[in-house]
Amino acid sequence: MDKITTVAAKPYTEEGLCPRFAKIFSILGKKWNGLIIEALLKNGTQRFKELAAMVPACSDRVLVERLRELESENFVERVTHDDSALIEYRLTARGASLQPVMTDIHHWADEWITPEECNE
Repeated sequence: MDKITTVAAKPYTEEGLCPRFAKIFSILGKKWNGLIIEALLKNGTQRFKELAAMVPACSDRVLVERLRELESENFVERVTHDDSALIEYRLTARGASLQPVMTDIHHWADEWITPEECNE
């Protein structure tokens, strides 16, 4: 049986989740992706070392992997410069459009996440 059914003219999985919702959470819900996006939202274009310093618990290997994934999903752009070996990362318009979502998550976390939970 087909896994997608139509409810209210929108496709939903059998579990009742919209595939678009499931897709974005498969990206944003992956460990480190939200923090990488937040770092770029907060600080603009960054070099790899700058991003690594902002997400210190993420290994360099995993950071490279996540940046490539975010680039392939069109959230992050890798910028090279012809006149130097400088490589920077910045958000695309798609990535930058997450600003209000991230602001809402900050507000939610301020209300619902205790300081003790942050130390786990």
